[in-house]
Amino acid sequence: MPAVNLYFSDDKYVAQLEKITPSLKQYVADQLTCNDISLGPGEVSVRLLSARGKGMLAKVELDIFAAPYKERVDKQDEICLNVRQFVLDQVEGLEDTKAWLILSELGHSWD
Repeated sequence: MPAVNLYFSDDKYVAQLEKITPSLKQYVADQLTCNDISLGPGEVSVRLLSARGKGMLAKVELDIFAAPYKERVDKQDEICLNVRQFVLDQVEGLEDTKAWLILSELGHSWD
């Protein structure tokens, strides 16, 4: 199942990020749904992670980990741009964000 690691370098965004988590799960599920697999929000994990240091490219960044279905590979830049814009539209005062889609073979720990 897909996982989103949502990194923030400024604590002032935490409350808004927590508030948008359910809608972000739905949006990512919609973006990653393709002919090979249909996803719902209960199949997407979102983790908020405080990032310390000065190396981030934006105040909020997202790594989205998912399996490499062909349709996702073909649309990977579009998916990243769409998720980026979704976060910008939902988080007041956020001027920039970056999103990466990491498509790789995934295992899981449940039956």
